[in-house]
Amino acid sequence: MTLRRATEIDIPSMMRIERASSLHPWTESAFYNEFTNPYSHLWILEEEGAALGYVCVWFIHEDGQIVNVVVLPEYRGCGLGKTLIEHVIDEAKTRGIRSLSLEVRRSNQTALALYRNFGFQEVSVRTRYYENGEDALLMVRLITTEY
Repeated sequence: MTLRRATEIDIPSMMRIERASSLHPWTESAFYNEFTNPYSHLWILEEEGAALGYVCVWFIHEDGQIVNVVVLPEYRGCGLGKTLIEHVIDEAKTRGIRSLSLEVRRSNQTALALYRNFGFQEVSVRTRYYENGEDALLMVRLITTEY
């Protein structure tokens, strides 16, 4: 398994992951926007050159926001999401980030369990945040030297 910084060349692979994982996948232009955003950082997780998942995070001054974490459906439950979140936390520590935040669908119990295991706590609800009217939970984790 290899985790490396994503480049624009990886957009087709990340689009494949998006299409397999979401009813409302990110568009190609959304990925290009991330690569031109000076705060945005993307890492891709591969096995033998095949992309299995990716994470997008914004680091803005002392704050970080996990924008998207996606793993191919057939690889969920194998620890790949954990690997991606661990990397983001380690990167945040290296950069002097004080907190990480994210939004997650209230119904996404698998993701909620993952984030809670890393110390993310629910701090508010964004009512009808998603396109289908579902609420988002805003979660925050302070960055310390421990998980």
